[in-house]
Parts: sequence; C-alpha cells; structure tokens
Amino acid sequence: MQYHQYNTKMGKPQRIGILTAGGDCPGINAAIRGVGKTAIVRHGMEVLGISSGFSGLINKEVSELTESALSGILTLGGTILGTSREKPFKKSGSLGIDKPRIIKKNYKDLRLDCIVCIGGNGTQKTANLLSEEGLNVIGIPKTIDNDVFGTDFTFGFDSALTIATDAIDRLHTTANSHKRIMVIEVMGHNAGWLTLYAGLAGGGDVILLPELKQDLKAVNRYLLDRAYKKKPYSIVVVAEGIERPSEFSSAADYIAGMIENGTRIETRKTILGYIQRGGSPSPMDRILATRFGSHAVDLISKENYGRMVTNVGGQTSSIPLKDVAGKTRLVPVDHSLILKARSLDICMGDICDV
Repeated sequence: MQYHQYNTKMGKPQRIGILTAGGDCPGINAAIRGVGKTAIVRHGMEVLGISSGFSGLINKEVSELTESALSGILTLGGTILGTSREKPFKKSGSLGIDKPRIIKKNYKDLRLDCIVCIGGNGTQKTANLLSEEGLNVIGIPKTIDNDVFGTDFTFGFDSALTIATDAIDRLHTTANSHKRIMVIEVMGHNAGWLTLYAGLAGGGDVILLPELKQDLKAVNRYLLDRAYKKKPYSIVVVAEGIERPSEFSSAADYIAGMIENGTRIETRKTILGYIQRGGSPSPMDRILATRFGSHAVDLISKENYGRMVTNVGGQTSSIPLKDVAGKTRLVPVDHSLILKARSLDICMGDICDV
C-alpha cells in the first residue's frame, strides 16, 4: 500500500531538486531512483531533475521526475540528468557573474524546499557553501575513488573495483606467456583505495599507493629477486596519483620506465583509464546507492538539512556537510589491508623485504 507523509509544517508537499555533478560513475542512476521513488511514493513530494550539475541550477534547466520516469534506470551506468564540473563559487574572472546569487534566485523561483547534490569531494564542498548561503541541501557521496571524508564507502567504488580486478586477472595470462613485468595504472586521484583493493583482489606482486613514500630501488630489488627465484612474471599495480617527475604524463610511464631500466626485464604498461568509470553498477553499488537515496529523503522529510549521507560500519547515517567540505579520505599508512599485504610478501614500494 502506498502512503504519503506530507510536510505538515509547510502545509504542502515538499518540492525537491536532484543534481549530479563531477565525474560520472556507476550507481548514480540508482541513487536518483532511490531519492525520487522514496520522495514520490512514501512522502508525496514533487521531484525535479536538474540537468548538467550546478550548470543546470544556474541556467534553470529542470524537468519533472515522475515515478514512471524513474523506472528502468537502476541498472544504467552514467547519469540520466547529465553532469558537469561547474564550480559556481569559483571566481568568474572579468565577466563578474555572481553564480551563487543566480542559484539562490532560481532556487526560490523553482519553489524548491531542498536540493540533493550527488557527487564527490568537489560537489560536497559546493553543497556546503550553498548550505552556508541559506539553501536547504543534502549531499550523497559518489566516486570510484572512495575518498570522500566521513564515509567508509561511496557507491561507484565497488563497480570500479570489479572492472580493475578483472583487468588485472586478464593481464596475468599475458605477463605469464611473455615472461614480462606488467604495470597496471589504476584511477583514484591522490587516494590509493582502488589500487589497494584491486591490487589485493587481482594478485598484484607490487602495489604502489600515493600515501606511501616509494623506494623504486627497493622495488627493483624485489622484482629481480622474484626473477632469481624462477617466478616467471610480476604484476605491478600503481595508483595514478603517485609522486613522479613532471615530465612523465602518467604514473605507468614513470614506473614502467624505472623498472625496465633498473631490472633489464621486459616491462609493459596498461592504463585502465575511463573504462573503470563506465558501464552498469555492481549489485553492491546498486544497493548502496539506493540506501543513500532513500536515507537522503528521510532527512529531507524531517527537515534535517545541511548533511551528507554516509555508510559507517555498514550502517547508513549522516554527518554535517561542514565536516566533509575540503577534506579527502586517504588510505592510512597502517591500514589493515596494507599490513595484510605485507604479510603476503607483497611489495608496497616503501619496504620490500628481499
């Protein structure tokens, strides 16, 4: 049975907007569906889809999201609303356009009671700034990097992990056939979560994270020792954000070159790139995104604004947006998975016992 829980304080159904900003990732549509269906079916809210992230809020590009419009999108990759990297609080140069003022006016003109902002670190920072400007905002964290502060997991991460692990699995056979060292570059910006998890899941021999200071001479000694022990090939999983000289366009270029020059073993590189962000979300990401979306609407129904939905210890909760803004969740150097990797004789780049 359907039931509608109207906002009695306002005397009318709440009217909310949803936008997706920053890079795309699997699970965004599942989150949109989680927000929209919970809002419409459970609370009788009106739901507007805002196109192209914060650009759509500036240009007033919106359309109504009905229950039927939300059907069939759970499994779709990307975002039906479109996205952009518009940063409305960034200075507009000589044009002098006051984008926050325009957003506030459009928010009022559209009679919105709240905006749900689905995105990563930059989106949550902007969401907090809008909250400080007096708008009612709820944040939902998404990114394959898993680096949003305050939550154990973001949706998009599990899907990207599955893709990266599958790629590493496939490279094992090529490396073994040609007796090579294979260097695989994984996304993640300055956080090593995806590299750490994929490296472990894919059986990497060396895992290089931005959070750990790298000693490439030690890495080469480790790889040479594997060759002396008649181990025919090695898999090196490297995060895109590791420190490297500016003349190298990618982490894979730098690491592969340093390894081949230092070991004289044939070395090849693979950069997984945007393929990690595409395609249908994994079952776990569909569930997490749905939970996030539903919880966001619960917060709105209670007028508990200015918060970001989180997953901590397997439980869905929320924290103030001001506690998230401007922070990045990095892998602790003493993380349990790093310690487990070392116990498996996986070289983490900083210490490679030979």
